[in-house]
Amino acid sequence: MTYNSLLRKIPVATAMLDSFKAGYTSQKLRADLIAGLVVSLVALPLAMALSIAVGLPPQNGLYTAVVAGFIAALFGGSRTQVSGPTAAFVVIVAPIVAEFGLRGIVWCQIMAGIMLICLGIARLGKVITYVPYPVTTGFTSGIAIVIGTIALNDFFGVEKAPAGHWPHKAMSFLESLPHTDIPTLSLGLFALVIMAALPKFMPKIPSAIVGIVAATLAAMALHQYAGIDFDTIGSRFSYTGTDGATYHGVPPFPPSLHIPGFSSDSIFALPTSGELSAWFMPSLVIAILAALESLLSATVADSMSGTRHEPNAELNGIGLGNIFSGLCLGIPATGAIARTATNINAGAVSPVAAMTHAVLLLVYMISLAPIIAYIPMTALSALLLLTAWRMSHAHQFIHLLRSAPKSDRAVAILCFIMTVMIDMVAGVVSGLVLASILFVKRMMDVTEVAHHHADDNRSEYDLPHGTILFHFDGPLFFGTAEKVFSTRSDFLIQDGRHLILDMTNVPMCDVTALNVLGDFIKEMEKQHHVISICATQTISKRIHRRLGDIALARVKFFEKVSDAIAR
Repeated sequence: MTYNSLLRKIPVATAMLDSFKAGYTSQKLRADLIAGLVVSLVALPLAMALSIAVGLPPQNGLYTAVVAGFIAALFGGSRTQVSGPTAAFVVIVAPIVAEFGLRGIVWCQIMAGIMLICLGIARLGKVITYVPYPVTTGFTSGIAIVIGTIALNDFFGVEKAPAGHWPHKAMSFLESLPHTDIPTLSLGLFALVIMAALPKFMPKIPSAIVGIVAATLAAMALHQYAGIDFDTIGSRFSYTGTDGATYHGVPPFPPSLHIPGFSSDSIFALPTSGELSAWFMPSLVIAILAALESLLSATVADSMSGTRHEPNAELNGIGLGNIFSGLCLGIPATGAIARTATNINAGAVSPVAAMTHAVLLLVYMISLAPIIAYIPMTALSALLLLTAWRMSHAHQFIHLLRSAPKSDRAVAILCFIMTVMIDMVAGVVSGLVLASILFVKRMMDVTEVAHHHADDNRSEYDLPHGTILFHFDGPLFFGTAEKVFSTRSDFLIQDGRHLILDMTNVPMCDVTALNVLGDFIKEMEKQHHVISICATQTISKRIHRRLGDIALARVKFFEKVSDAIAR
């Protein structure tokens, strides 16, 4: 295979190519431009709020929405997906920023992007989504609790919560409640009511931007006429201008692309082996979550728009988006379900809509920076609280607890508690482990073995004297092997029996089961039993490959039980 042919087989930019192959008209361009405008108004305040939530200035979130939003749309596999910073990442990114700073999160993001591209090239897109529903429901609800708690301090106008796990943040907030700033809380409630209520009356108007603008105007008026000061982006954050002076708010210039090893910024100095080792696991977690959320969002987009995404191209697109976002001092990005749904509802038909949204965000950042500085922090916290509530899917979680089997409820509750008390990694890992254990238990319960002999009227076959039929039903793997092969019949005490192992209803057989089968065959041959195995060609080949011709010298294989009986 040549280098060029290999490149052609790498899934990338499939959504863009398919959109233009289908015929891209001026009407479609107009629809995409309008959708991009609508989504950009939704993404602007959210990108800043999420960046602040992880402990970074608002411009880092804007860099992400601009760079990753454009790159992921251009090279991805979903026609209507919108990518950028999301609430789910807050729980992961905040501890990384607290421990390793901006350099750590930038390099973790770049490494995660490389991992995502490797997954895409390996065509593992469909495998990534094989996560049990109770796990995703549990950790999503847990993330919502953590994000909501993070937003409460600015919403109530109290001191920022200390770094640490959720219990520390929650206790810190409760201790600070007596110091609540009433004007700040009132302004936050004002913004929250607008954001929550407006969609019911004007669903096509981006409620987030309306709530932010209304709260900003109210804060400016209260400062001007009542002398009430509020904590704003301008009072909280600052940057160094090109002239070396310090300015308040967000920088009014586009993100800069840095080349590792060649940039004057120490953040992009090549990492040491110790740093790479410390950043590997956080990078892996970012990659897994980015893959999961992007593909789930793309699936939702398919159901809403009637399109089909290419999962491997989507992994490559979001991988490239994260690499370039990191090189521009952004934070991790993934497909955003809410922004994607807004994009579709606004009429998007191709990736041009998401690319337009990214370009418009860049325009806002450059032209509206002085105005952005006046946005109250409590208004952004109100947006985070609303985002946390919407992503919690509380009704789904409650419905699962009411209607699901006990085992699924246990998985969801464990995942929820571990996510809240420790972090999302602990939640997902513990949920997957418990779900796997319970799945093995279910398979053990449904896998059965029955034995029949000549005097047994239950058998559908007319068995000759001295023949014993073992009928296996269900998968044979590490969880069921000992159970089924430990079954013994009193008839086996006598030597010289003909044993038929009916494995025609066995869909799969793993290495552990094959080893136990080999031990069973050896034990039976010591008693001079003749053994016949009835199985599909696939299972028979696996047995041959694992046990070898020597171990199976006296074993005959058949596809039908009737042929084995006639042996």
